[in-house]
Amino acid sequence: MRHRYSILFFPLHVFADFLSLNVAFTGAYWIKFQTLEGVSDPPYASLWWFFNSIWLIEILLLKPYIFPRQLFKADHLIKKLLILMVIHVAVIAVYWVAIKAYYYSREHLLITYILFTSLAAAFRIGGLIFLREYRARGYNNRRFVIVGYGKLAVSIQSFYEAHPEMGFRFYGYFDQPTTENEGVLKGNYGELRDYVKTQGIDCVYCCMPYIDSIHLKNIVDQAEEVDYQVKLLVDFRGFLAKGASVEYHDFLPVLNLSSQMLADFRVNVFKRAFDIIFSLCVITLGLPIFLVLALITKFTSRGPILYAQERIGREGKPFKIYKFRSMYTDAEKSGPVLSGGLLDSRITPWGRFMRQTRLDELPQFFNVLKGDMSVVGPRPERQFFIDQIVEIAPEYRSLLKVKPGITSIGQIKYGYAANIDEMVQRLRYDLLYPKRRSFVFDMWIIAQTLRVMAQGRGK
Repeated sequence: MRHRYSILFFPLHVFADFLSLNVAFTGAYWIKFQTLEGVSDPPYASLWWFFNSIWLIEILLLKPYIFPRQLFKADHLIKKLLILMVIHVAVIAVYWVAIKAYYYSREHLLITYILFTSLAAAFRIGGLIFLREYRARGYNNRRFVIVGYGKLAVSIQSFYEAHPEMGFRFYGYFDQPTTENEGVLKGNYGELRDYVKTQGIDCVYCCMPYIDSIHLKNIVDQAEEVDYQVKLLVDFRGFLAKGASVEYHDFLPVLNLSSQMLADFRVNVFKRAFDIIFSLCVITLGLPIFLVLALITKFTSRGPILYAQERIGREGKPFKIYKFRSMYTDAEKSGPVLSGGLLDSRITPWGRFMRQTRLDELPQFFNVLKGDMSVVGPRPERQFFIDQIVEIAPEYRSLLKVKPGITSIGQIKYGYAANIDEMVQRLRYDLLYPKRRSFVFDMWIIAQTLRVMAQGRGK
């Protein structure tokens, strides 16, 4: 059964808010003065009238009850309520000072706003819970079809299936028949118009990767005649992960695919300054530890103290990374091989301890001073393994926009990777870093790294 009562939401919201406002005003008056006599007489009558007038003006100007179903969430509703409340309080405060209305009770005003906020919020939360349950049961739904079959089309269908509380009901795919979509389509482009009309379809999602401009124009032209909405689906996910933004040239929206965050001059300058200061402190204060580690490495197995290996840095620039040697000297005589974990037979007994405590990474503070690395950033890899990772997870390329680091989220949460699949799993953590990069976040990662070192939990 198809119920369409959305048109009633606006007047219902208005009524509920005005009811809450007036109940709060009179209720606060009774709490303060233990009587309702005088609430409708001067001077409180004018304040009461002004309270309602300001709220009405806010509704007319800001239109706070108009939002799509996708934003019909508790946090969005409460946020809008609080914005309205702040504006209302500010206007009342100006009114208070302008007419020198110091005879009004401050306590009454405080109680009014507390009651009003509580009642309005309770109505919103209660209405949200009711409406979600109502829509999940199949009422007040919006019927939609998807034009253009592919991964993006399946994604939007799956999204609404996973969120029945939004009240969107799927009625089929439309596209030109091919071997790939055989048995999946409800019809072709020519059958779309009649189907939309007979089934009462409310919305037609058009997937831009799979539909040409001619068919899209026809669908848009028919929308007003048949009475349905047209929504375009464009797969920007790969771009947005790199920090895309929208610029407006007059009335034309332009998608800017350069990452603003990664090009932020202040972030880069402050981060570099911190890297230099922190590395100098570690090298200077930790010099005795460096010497002890070097001596033990030298006398526990044959070979050099330090191990140098080519890694790929920012913008694909290769550099030599330095570590205290933790493996036997012929560990990669047959070619590049990932470590098989702490039980790898190529790792020396002393090297196993250094890996558990991450002490083998300490020489990389010299890489930081040289500018090849940062203290915090995604771990650098060899080109041999990067080529394999990119085939599985192309988004890895976004990490090459950031200077690699000694420690990272992936190192904390996952540790060393023993194969390509594990490297991809660790990548999921490191991909968070470019989006959340900040001084506070770097400090958190460093603190977590120290905890891992102290507990000897390096994997």
